[in-house]
Amino acid sequence: MATTKRFDVRDLALAAEGVRRIEWADRQMPVLAAIRERFQQEQPLAGYRVSACLHVTTETANLMRTLQAGGADVVLCASNPLSTQDDVAAALVDEYGCSVYAIKGEDNDTYYRHIEAAVDHRPHITMDDGADVIGVLHAHRREQLGDVIAGTEETTTGVIRLKALEREGKLGFPVVAVNEARTKHLFDNRYGTGQSTIDGIVRATNVLLAGKRFVVAGYGWVGRGVAMRARGLGAHVIVTEVDPMRALEALMDGFEILPMARAAEVGDIFCTATGDKHVIAREHLERMKDGVILSNTGHFNVEIDIPALRELATETREARQFVDEFTLADGRRLYLLAEGRLVNISAAEGHPALVMDMSFANQALSAEYVVQHAGELERRVYVVPTEIDDEIARLKLETMGVAIDRLTDEQQHYLTSWDEGT
Repeated sequence: MATTKRFDVRDLALAAEGVRRIEWADRQMPVLAAIRERFQQEQPLAGYRVSACLHVTTETANLMRTLQAGGADVVLCASNPLSTQDDVAAALVDEYGCSVYAIKGEDNDTYYRHIEAAVDHRPHITMDDGADVIGVLHAHRREQLGDVIAGTEETTTGVIRLKALEREGKLGFPVVAVNEARTKHLFDNRYGTGQSTIDGIVRATNVLLAGKRFVVAGYGWVGRGVAMRARGLGAHVIVTEVDPMRALEALMDGFEILPMARAAEVGDIFCTATGDKHVIAREHLERMKDGVILSNTGHFNVEIDIPALRELATETREARQFVDEFTLADGRRLYLLAEGRLVNISAAEGHPALVMDMSFANQALSAEYVVQHAGELERRVYVVPTEIDDEIARLKLETMGVAIDRLTDEQQHYLTSWDEGT
């Protein structure tokens, strides 16, 4: 069905392929499909404008369909210049009537122009993957803050930024930290990012991981997943950490722990997963072996000191798609994947739909929740309510044909009383 909505995508002729891939992903997202069916009947988002800044992928397309089914007026822009799937963007516009501003490989000016277009929608609800829409609203469109009843945020990096705003008393509206949902970070971050990050590295390079020294910077849920998958493919995994508890956990999970200064001297493949800046700094680049592969799976392309890498290089060329070769003065060559951006989405297809089903179910139900509780929420960062998290887990198990036990009344009483068992 053609649309009259405004958009900026690469080519609407790609829409048919996008529809096929969106439908394929939808078959792996039964929880979101069930929510979409209910939303269609109940229209909980009717009359609300939603501006979403997310990775424009097949899974995101099914979230947009769900929000629209619930009555929302939706605009979508990309949360990363390299993450857009152009056929999906075209399908959302041409087949599903969604306003989309996203082109894979768009330059920096276009990227921010697209975010401005999403803000021009004057949203009642924001959905972010890195707090870009919220950032523009707080920095340049403060007059619109009163229009927004709440936002949602999907990434660790974005939540960190928003909690900083909250601490300073500058957060303009409530935000639900979808990233903090157990059904998000325990599964999406660990299993989804773990698999898709390795997928991105292998697709970009076609290297054999077995026998390689694979350095994972950061042992949060994402780092855990990457380390697990790299070891599963035969790599010797080294973890770098600044948090002693996480370092201890990684050690007891069987990984070698080194400071980055030492890991830089022995690693073959590096993947940053911290959300922080210059985790791989100039001093580390100077110590690395010839042929080292550098990748990042954190949200922003600042974890590797790319300006320092460019300064160190005497020659730069594209070795293959998504692989830039930097030749240093002494002849060593370092290879940077996907411009240091999210390698799992830039060089591959992002998380498998099966785990995004839970993450985007959290997004949809959180949008419904903020509409229902708009008058009660304060200007702070909230965790996804436990009842939503538990319901998504229950639905996921149900769709997978898995049955679990339930507490009997006697067991429930025992667990909530103090006088039994004494």
